[in-house]
Parts: sequence; structure tokens; C-alpha cells
Amino acid sequence: MTMIRRNCLSWAVLCLLVLSAVLFDPSVSETQSHWAAKKKRMREKAREMFYHAYDNYMTHAFPHDELKPLTKTFTNSLSELGNLNLEHLPQDYNGSALTLIESLSSLVIMGNSTEFKRAVLWLSENLTFDVDARINLFECNIRVLGGLISAHLLASDSANNLFQGAYNNELLVLAEDLGNRFLPAFNTPTGLPYAWINLKYGVMENETTETSTSGCGSLILEMGALSKLTGDPIYESLALRALHKLWSMRSSLNLFGTTLDVETGEWIEFSSGIGAGVDSFYEYLLKAHILFGKEDFWRMFRLAYVAVQKYFRHGPWYHEADMRTGRATYWQLTSLQAFWPGLQVLIGDITAANSTHREFYHVWEKFGVLPERYLLDHQMLHPTEKYYPLRPEFAESTFYLYQATKDPWYIEVGESIINSLNTYTKVEGGFASIKDVKTMELEDHQHSFFLAETCKYLYLLFDDSFVKEGNYVFTTEGHPLPVLSVWQERLPETYIPTNWTYMKSEKAYKISAMSMQVCPAVTLSSGKHIESGCHVPDGRSDHRCFADEDCGVDSTTCRRRSCSMAGYCGLWFSI
Repeated sequence: MTMIRRNCLSWAVLCLLVLSAVLFDPSVSETQSHWAAKKKRMREKAREMFYHAYDNYMTHAFPHDELKPLTKTFTNSLSELGNLNLEHLPQDYNGSALTLIESLSSLVIMGNSTEFKRAVLWLSENLTFDVDARINLFECNIRVLGGLISAHLLASDSANNLFQGAYNNELLVLAEDLGNRFLPAFNTPTGLPYAWINLKYGVMENETTETSTSGCGSLILEMGALSKLTGDPIYESLALRALHKLWSMRSSLNLFGTTLDVETGEWIEFSSGIGAGVDSFYEYLLKAHILFGKEDFWRMFRLAYVAVQKYFRHGPWYHEADMRTGRATYWQLTSLQAFWPGLQVLIGDITAANSTHREFYHVWEKFGVLPERYLLDHQMLHPTEKYYPLRPEFAESTFYLYQATKDPWYIEVGESIINSLNTYTKVEGGFASIKDVKTMELEDHQHSFFLAETCKYLYLLFDDSFVKEGNYVFTTEGHPLPVLSVWQERLPETYIPTNWTYMKSEKAYKISAMSMQVCPAVTLSSGKHIESGCHVPDGRSDHRCFADEDCGVDSTTCRRRSCSMAGYCGLWFSI
């Protein structure tokens, strides 16, 4: 692992989403004025994209789930998400205003309090989850529950001044009702939840027992937040039980498969990577540690991350491998993998993040967008998965990397993304998915995540005023959750917005609010050793290496280690 930041303060700020005002420099040179003008222009283009998608949804699809932009009609797709074979579709389900829920935090970020309040009022008076609809637990959790919780936190924060006392927790009431409908899914011998549940009747008879790693391990942010807000520990405890069971199923290499059986606790698919079916599992381990401060989350993430870097990484790319042996199985890029550089930013692994991000950008330039799958070993598109459904992951990582580096190159990348989306996917009725990236044939679907994530991350890339005012964890669906001291399990007594405090002992030490670790490592007079917050272990326990990327960061000096000509990691050069 590599880190470009060489002091602990920078590392700690990066760990908390690199969203603090500490990184904001108000001085403006002529060059900065040029970039400021470009950012303002591109911000407006991102805003226009969001409202073109939003207004068309509200005109042609609301209150149904999602917009069909080519025909200007709608689809009640909540019951279809993750349902590849479109089985057991409900007969009388008329939608849950999915896209509106997904748009709530985007409206706040773009400063439209009037529309936000109008949406909250409609949802509080009309939305019900007492419907005969079989839904995917993971998808409903990240989209609906996450959207409601995030919007509730934004609405109830007096600093946002959205309701001026007129908000009475209506969104939290809806979120709690939905969370209660999730509970029967966890009634399994293993504690791993069923992938599917009927919102009205619970787990259906003869329901499939197959689920994904993400489906079991990516519930803790939303359900944990729901417990914090309601005071009822049941949601968090069930999500934790599932996560711990999943963790116990890892291989001796600390790798995970893709699919498993919730009743037997056995793996069904052993090949895995950082893409579909697994991606958000890694993401939530780290972000749960940031949000809740539990050291267990950091320990699990650290072990999992090292395993990913060891067995999946091939230069700047990440292939798939067998969880039991670590041997490569599929050499393919998937568009969902593009979230990984953004995750690496949060731990300060900037060099590796930049390297992978640039490779994704090369593929974006080649096709104009990111194909769903690209075969690395054959340098060709996957024969059937040639589509681009307006996914946000590449824009997401671009946003994080710009926040970490302030390199204007990422502004250029964002401009390229916006230009491509407007050129290839914008239609009169909204934004359409691309069915084939070779022909740019369109598909009649505007996914709700286009408004929840794609437009939001592009807007934040060019205008980060929202994130400069506070620290947020963005869920895998792009819904912001504030990092609150009252939610933290192990925060020091004094918590300040810059994410730093001081440890009360023989002397003051800087402490990262994320990790409760100091820089450099210290041993107190009591004999207690406190690990360095900037420490990153070498890729191999024997410290052998082939390149600098195989080396970590020294725990005593917080200096980046490098690879010697003899093939060992160490502090060979002064930094």
C-alpha cells in the first residue's frame, strides 16, 4: 500500500472524507481564478442535468418509482431491483416514489429547500410501505431507508434552517416503519438475512436462500443509524450479527466469495473481487468505523484491504480470484469497481487511487462512457454486458480524489464526464441508459441513483460548500450521514469540527477522531502502547517487495517506506 500524504494530520483529515474546512484555501491567484470560473460553469451544468432528470421524473413518472425517459412513462421498479429474472412481481404495486426519495439529499445539497420541504410534506402524507411487494433487502436498504434517514438528519439539523421548527420527524417515522418490515428477513439459523422480503407479509414461502456478500455485509450504516435515531438497538444488532457471521466465513487468506446460502452459511460462489456482489461490503467496513468509531470495523477493514491488495491487484487493475487459493479467475474490469479509488482516498492511499482512477479514465475516453464489463485479458468488451446504466462510481472517485489533491486535472475529468452524459444519454424526457456502448443505442430507463449519486457527485466536484461545513459519510447510494460525536463509541471527550482533539495523559498527543490513534506511535508511562494513526503495513509480512506500491508507511516516523533494489521494504530514502 502507498500513501502520498507524509504527515499524520493530512492522513487523519483524509480519513474523515477529506471534507473538512482545513483543506480549503481561500486565496485566489490568476490560475485559481481560471479554475474557479470553470468550476462555477460546470457546477451549473451539473445542476441543469439534475433538474432535467428530476423535472421529467416529476412530470412523467411521479409518484411511481423511476422514469422511462424515451417514452416519457414510468416503471414501478423497486420490486425489480436485483430481480434479474423478474420473478414474483407484484400485481397491484403502484410505486413508492423511489426517485423522489433518492433525490431528497441532492435537493438540499443544491440549495433547493423549497422543493425539499414540498417533497417531505408529500411523503409524510402519502407514502406507505404496507404494500404487497417483494423487494430486495439490500437495494431497499441503501435506496429507501438510507434516503429517508439522510433526509431526516438534514431536515432536523437546525444549522440547515430548512423547516424553522415545522418538521416533526415525519421521515424518521417512515424509516422506522420500513426498518421494522426488514426484521423478519434476519430470522435465519445463521443470522444472515434473506435477500428478499415482502413488505406486507414478510419472508415468502419457499423463498430463495441465496444472497450476496454485499447483501449481508452492507446494512450497518443505515440500520445502525436507525438504531441511534430511534433508541431501539434491534436494527443495529441484527446488522452487526449478520456482519460478524459473514466475517467468520472469510477464507484463511481473508477473502470472501460472492454468493452464499443464508440457512447453511456455506459459500455458493467462491470467485470474488471488488465489484458486483462484494463492493459495498468493503466500503461499509471503513465507513462504519468512521461513523460509529468502533475499532472492530477498522480491524476488519484493514485485514480485508490488505488481502484485496495482495490477491486482486495487478498493477493498477483489480481482477477476480478464488477466495480459497487467491488464484486469478476472471480478468475483467467492471464499472462498479470504479468506486475503489474513492475508498482508497479515505485511508490516504492516494498514489494507488490515482493510478487506478486514471486507468478507468482511459477506458472512459475509449468508449465515451464506462462499459459494464471489459475483458482485460482480451482487451475487448464483454459480449453481453456492453451497457452503461448511468452509473456514478467513476464520478464519485473523481470527487474524492479532487478533494484530496486539489489537482485541477480531476476538474477536467469531471467536465469530460458531464460532456459525455449530455452528448450520449440526454434526451427530451430525461437521461437514458446506454444499451450498447459501441453503438450508443439507448435504453428506456433513468435509474434513481442517477439523481442520488451521479449528479450529486458531479455537483460536489465543482461546488464542495456542503461538505466544507461539516463531516459526512456518504453511503454506497450517495446519501450523506453526518459524523456525530454522540454516535461515536470511542471518541475523546473533546470533539471539534476539524476532527482533532487531544488525549489527556502525561502530555498532549494529536489524535485522529476516526481511529483514536496518534502520530507517531507512543508508549505511555503506564506501559500502554498506542499505534500510529498513519501506520500502513507492508503488503507482505516478510517485507519483500517488487515495487514501492508493495510497501506501507512506517509506524514510528509516519514516513512512506520504499522498495530497495534487493526487494525489501524500508526507510531507504529521506522524505
